[in-house]
This record gives sequence, C-alpha cells and structure tokens, in this order.
Amino acid sequence: MKIRVLTIAALALATAACGTSRTANQMAEPAITEQAYRGYIAALASDAFEGRAPSSEGEKRTVEYLEQQFVDLGLQPANGGSFRQDVPMVRITARPGTTHLSFDGTGKHLELASHDDMEIVTRHVVGQVNVKDSPVVFVGYGIVAPEYGWNDYAGVDMHGKTALILVNDPGFATGDPKLFHGRTMTYYGRWTYKYEEAARQGAAAAIIIHETAPAAYPWSVVQNGWSGPQFYADTPDGNAGRAAIEGWITLDRARQVLALAGQDLGKLQQAAAQRGFRPVPLDITAAAGLSNDIRHTSSPNVVAMLPGKQSPGECVIYMAHWDHFGMAPTGEGDRIFNGAQDNATGVAGILTIARAYRAMLTLPARTVLFVATTGEEAGLIGAGYLANHPLCPLAKTAALINLDLLNPLGRARDVQVIGFGASQLEDRLAAAAARHGRRLTPDATPEAGYFYRADQLPFARKGVPSLYIKSGTDLIGKPPGTGQAMVDDYYAHTYHKQADNYDPSWDVSGSIEDLKLLFEVGEGIADDGSWPNWYPGNEFRAARDASKASRQ
Repeated sequence: MKIRVLTIAALALATAACGTSRTANQMAEPAITEQAYRGYIAALASDAFEGRAPSSEGEKRTVEYLEQQFVDLGLQPANGGSFRQDVPMVRITARPGTTHLSFDGTGKHLELASHDDMEIVTRHVVGQVNVKDSPVVFVGYGIVAPEYGWNDYAGVDMHGKTALILVNDPGFATGDPKLFHGRTMTYYGRWTYKYEEAARQGAAAAIIIHETAPAAYPWSVVQNGWSGPQFYADTPDGNAGRAAIEGWITLDRARQVLALAGQDLGKLQQAAAQRGFRPVPLDITAAAGLSNDIRHTSSPNVVAMLPGKQSPGECVIYMAHWDHFGMAPTGEGDRIFNGAQDNATGVAGILTIARAYRAMLTLPARTVLFVATTGEEAGLIGAGYLANHPLCPLAKTAALINLDLLNPLGRARDVQVIGFGASQLEDRLAAAAARHGRRLTPDATPEAGYFYRADQLPFARKGVPSLYIKSGTDLIGKPPGTGQAMVDDYYAHTYHKQADNYDPSWDVSGSIEDLKLLFEVGEGIADDGSWPNWYPGNEFRAARDASKASRQ
C-alpha cells in the first residue's frame, strides 16, 4: 500500500509559509478538491452506469468502478481479502396486468387503477398473492407507542383484515409539541414502521393514504419507487411474517374509498390525531393481488478500510449508498434514473474524503471504513445487513457519518443537521464549523423524518452515534430563501425522477466545504480515542450505554 506523505522539508516550508504550525488534517484538507469530487459524480451518474440498480449490469459496472477507486486510493479490502460484502436479496417483479386493488360496499364497487391510483407490492416470496373479502379498518396513523400512551389498534383483531393508514404521525397533523415530537417526525411516522406494525397486528393488507405534505414527497415518488422490480432482504421464512399486501393509494381515491363506507376522510383525520382514538371498522371489504416473477440474488456493499495504527479494532465509518432505481422498464425518451444528487454525490463525497485521509502525515489511531451500501432505495437493505454482520464491532465503532444527497447549492453560512439535537457528534461538528465561520442549523423540514429514511438508521438503532447532514441553505451572496427554494424545487421536480442528472454548471463549492468539515470531525474521533454518545433522553442512548462494557 502506498501512503502519500509530506517530507520534513515540505512540512517545514509549509509551516514557514503560513507562519504557524498546521495539524495533520489541515495538511490533508487540500486533497479534497472540486475536480476530484466532480469527476466521481460525473462517472457514477453517467448513462454507462444505467441508474445503478442492484442486480443489474449497472451494478456490475458500479461495483467494479468503486473497487478500482479504492485500489487507486491505496485502501485495503475490509471483508477479508475482498472489498465486497454480499447481501442476500430477493427480487420480486409483478407481472404486467396482474396487479389489482378494489373495494366493495353497500352494493357499490370501486376499482383502483395501478400506478395512477395505487401502488401495491408483496414481500412474500411466492408466485401469487390474493387477498379477498378482507374487512377494512381505518387505523389512524397505525401506531402502537406505549411511551406516548398511544395505540391505534386498541380493541381490534386485525387478522385477515386490511389496515387503512395515514402517513406521518399525529404530531404533524396538530403541530402540538407535546404530541409525539410535534411536527418533527418520529420513527412511528415512517411508512416502514407502519407496515411492520400492521404485520405484527396480523393484518392481511396494509394500505397507506398518500398525502404530499406529511409524506414530504409527491405521488410521483411513490410511482417511481414502487413500480418495477422490488428488492427485499432474503429471509429464511420468505418474508411470511409480513402482511401479504403492502401499498399506497392516492388521497383522492382514499376519499372515495371512505365515502363508499359512508365516512368522511377529513373527519377521520381529525379524530385520528386526538388522544384516545380507536380504530374504525368500515363497512367495506378489500380485494387485492398480483402475480410475481421471483429471483434470488445478492448485491454487494463495497467496503474499504484504512487500518488504524494504534487501535485497529476500533473504527470510524463513512457511509453512502451507491444504488438507485436503474432504468424504467418501458417508455420513450430518457429511461435512466441516473441518481446524480441521490446519491452519486454522497459516494463521491466518501471517495473525496478518503483522498484526504491518504494525504495525512500519519495514519489515524483507529481504523477508518469507507462503505458504499446497496439497497438503500429498497429500504436500507445493505446498511441493515452490515449492521447485523458488522466488519467492525458496533460497540467499538466510535462514530458513523452518512453522506446522502449533497445538494449543489453553493457556499453557505450554515450546515443543516438531520435529526438535530441527537448526539455529541454535533458538538464536534459545531466546533469545526465555527473554526470556518459557519454554524449549525436544525433540519428545515423535520416533519419529513429524513433521519429515519437513511442508512445510518440501522446502526443508530444498535447504539452507534451517527451524524447525517445536509447542505446549508443560508447561501452566501444570495437573497434569503434562495437555498431552501432550490431544495424545494429539487424535491418537487427532480427527486427520484429521470431528471436527476449531473450538470457541470452545478456550484459544488458548498459541498466541498461540507466534506472538509466531515473529514475534520471524523479524523478527530479516529485519532483521539474518545467515545461520543447520544445526548441524554435520545431514543438510541440506552443501546449505546448497554455496550459500554465491551469498550473497556
């Protein structure tokens, strides 16, 4: 392995030139260059990678590219002698024309059109799934949270029934800071949780009502993410523990479904946001089903390491997901979901940060892992697998820094912290930002629950302190509101669409400054032997505290 070092003479010249001594990370920061960062993005987001879908030709090219970059950077394979950690998956593809969802009541029948009105899937690893004559129950937000005194399934047996569920959680609807976390989404507000809970309750089907504001994305995002091949973790029971049908319906169609039962959606939404809500059995039944093509496969996490010189069994992790949605199966024009911002920028970020580590005068005390995960878009599959099969003990993982979707907004005075107020890693980031004349700001849209939608979540749930930032929006030299308007426009018109392409005219100067901050934070922890924790009262603190004995 070649290690880039500065000679004593070069160091002396640099010190003399600036009139003061410079730390190892200050010497390495110039390796974080716009040219390198842009080059990585342009390659990963090019048509040659075909949208980077797992188990595709695009995957093959992506993984080979990442391996070569890690080799060129002089990093070592982290999984024995391999950069790859294979993640077992199953690909389930609904056969065209077989997907159906309908509701019946009071002599009336309502058939929903696939893609336009609804999207449904099954995680069951079987060729065909059918749910018939399933009584529908409106279960409000579909939450069972004893710590909040909340049970949307109280008094109802859901076996064989269909749960109709609102997105987000009650705090968003009311804005009451004493209800859950107010407009800041909790994990209970995530659609992933809602399907998990419906399965625990024994539901045959779980259908979420889409609404743009509480979901934080338009219906088109559901359409693009839930159509075509779907990837799931390949479990021993073939995912038999999940509801047979999981899916979404549009807000307009939900109103019609409830009208079929003689109910008003608006009134039910108001009731569901109040303490003491009880599920409402509806005098209608649901029928749903689809036929599937099934393929058992695997897709790799790509993991490289820089071994620590003193404590190689302890580590700091930089993570970004390499996968995206591949290619639309049909259609004219641009069919490739290039995923330039989501998440070629994040992968380019960890590669660029790795360049800085390789430029350090000496290796850090702890091992640094650089992880490009698979299956994030399918539900954090690669990150979840790595958290359950860690390449560094989680109790001895000092910190995880996740890079996902770095918006090219230009230089900013602030850095947005997703899940603000979570861990002591924010103290590190705040100090680094202050040294550069910047400040931390909370997530501008906490109701979107972005912390629970990204790859750090499986590690956080096991106690690993995690940091997840977004580009600041208080832009230097731009009128107030410009940055947030750019972010809003991205989510409205580009996010999870074919329009997410790399543009050489992007202003990535702010992203470069963010990468330097993340390098500084990670390098400090990798070298000082500290063990950051979650703040007292955080939901992940107990898991971290429980692992303390393993670190002593």
